[in-house]
Amino acid sequence: MPLILMYHSVSPYDEDPFQITVTPLQFERQMCWLSRRGLRGVSVGELLDAPKNCSRKLVGLTFDDGYEDFLIYALPILTRFGFTATVFALAGRLGVTNMWDAGGPTKRLLTTDQLRQVGAAGVEIGSHGLSHVRLASVSDRQLREELVGSRAVLQEVTRQKVKGFCYPYGNLTSRVTNEVREAGYDYGCAIWHSELTGRHALIRTYVHDHDQFWRLEAKRIRYLLTAKGRFRLLRPIPRRAMKQRT
Repeated sequence: MPLILMYHSVSPYDEDPFQITVTPLQFERQMCWLSRRGLRGVSVGELLDAPKNCSRKLVGLTFDDGYEDFLIYALPILTRFGFTATVFALAGRLGVTNMWDAGGPTKRLLTTDQLRQVGAAGVEIGSHGLSHVRLASVSDRQLREELVGSRAVLQEVTRQKVKGFCYPYGNLTSRVTNEVREAGYDYGCAIWHSELTGRHALIRTYVHDHDQFWRLEAKRIRYLLTAKGRFRLLRPIPRRAMKQRT
């Protein structure tokens, strides 16, 4: 499986206790690094559909939560490089803020019109659920609503098929992944390695504002080694703050 990078917010900032924000300048540098290596950033859907001999030159770009700053800062940069991406939006939070991030800066989420604009620009829209809850701890009924209900809302807004799901907090179990599959999602994005594998438990590599070229290259190599089953001790271990809020 090729590399999938995980972003959240791209925006200027003064403080970022959860380390989810990358400045536009740093983001542009990171995209430049991909381009100089002959790699192209694409949506997860395109990455999975690409022939194996082509996918080696592709890198999945994902943006969790659906922040408004994706449209303002990230999308213009992606467009300049000829890249696409997947935005995992919260169908029940469109147009409001990241109220689940107590103690962190308030960030606005994409409105329905903005999300439609993002989709029309060629960005894949995936679901992040309705309300950013830990799915492993909810009832079967609420789990189905988070999965099926969010997909229905996003498809109505974008007029596009929603193929992908992203687990809030990276929180997944076999029950959750089975429900994601049953709900009709083609794939599911997790964060870290677990006992679960396959298209509905895709691991991703977290990128933050301090990732210079050498750090990105180190993360890429570490991922490749781990994905091939070598050096399991090298599996990504997120920072404490990131683990608590992703």
